[in-house]
Amino acid sequence: MAAAYTPLESVEAAAEGARRALGGTFAAVSVWEREHGRLRVLVNVGERAAGEERFPGGESYPVHAFPEIASFLHEEWVAGAPHAWVETAEGEGSGVGAYCHQRVAALRRRGRGCCVVAPIVLHGRAWGELYVARPLGAPVFGPQDAEFATVLAAVTASGIAQTERLEEVRRLAFTDPLTGLANRRAVDARLDEAIERHQSDGVVVSLVVCDLNGLKRVNDTLGHAVGDRLLERFGSVLSLCGARLPGALAARLGGDEFCLLTIGPAADEVVRVAEELCRRAAALELGEGVACGVASTGDPIGPVRSARRLFRLADAAQYRAKGARATGPVVAGRDGGREDPVVRMADRPPPGAGAGTERRRFRGRGSGRGGTGPSGAA
Repeated sequence: MAAAYTPLESVEAAAEGARRALGGTFAAVSVWEREHGRLRVLVNVGERAAGEERFPGGESYPVHAFPEIASFLHEEWVAGAPHAWVETAEGEGSGVGAYCHQRVAALRRRGRGCCVVAPIVLHGRAWGELYVARPLGAPVFGPQDAEFATVLAAVTASGIAQTERLEEVRRLAFTDPLTGLANRRAVDARLDEAIERHQSDGVVVSLVVCDLNGLKRVNDTLGHAVGDRLLERFGSVLSLCGARLPGALAARLGGDEFCLLTIGPAADEVVRVAEELCRRAAALELGEGVACGVASTGDPIGPVRSARRLFRLADAAQYRAKGARATGPVVAGRDGGREDPVVRMADRPPPGAGAGTERRRFRGRGSGRGGTGPSGAA
């Protein structure tokens, strides 16, 4: 099954479809940035003129320069949906705004003979515009083309709305609702991909697992609302520290457990960030710091062929840090390589205990202890 369109890909597909349907050689979709009072071009398709980019970074136009759409952008149409209109390089058009020197000048400057402009309305509000043009010498758009462009703009709006809904569903599916960090599902997906890259390209993959100390005491003595605030504040600290590692994914696994996943940075760099994370967590006015474990393919931990093993290693390191009341991170493999007690704990669970000896992450998804609020685990 093909992957769903991103919002920008959806807009590009809509512009290309409208261009073909209307027999144009060029099309663009622009969005109204209300806070800036301007139309910003999202995509240009077809035969682009000099200086026009497919996905322009800074092509925008102040709304006051286009009086024929000012009323539309301020939602002053009488009823129903606003209609498209036609402009020509000669300055004569049909429908709303029969003459606009800005558009006429733009048509002439870019060697185009005419254009049809169709407002896009999304969720009952002005969103932007669909613009389709033909070259000089080509048949000029007529009233029927304008009516068709109005329909195409409505279809474009529907597609944009659907894509936005899918993006929101996807965002919620991979986001912890309390902290706004990624959730366990997001970590699983990213880590599986990371291990594949490690096996094929040797890229360093590291996992920092943190258990927030003192959350139960805060919940019991100060209430769960205060406990939630502690989780949110630590989430902010984790995000801040993770920003020091390019591409790091900061996540709440569930309950009082958090993690950082990095792909690329050296193990020593990750450990330095983990040390800073421990210092910042200890300085929070609530809670009792964190127990922090680190596992990295850049350390002597042996082959890592699965995400599960890296998680076990990081979890065992965090378990050791918690038992020792360590103020800094415990790093798997740095106390004897494969003979490191942490590595041995992760790789050789007690005989006869089976999966039950693996801590909460492997006993069952989302079974974090001592948590408060939605776990976000999956």
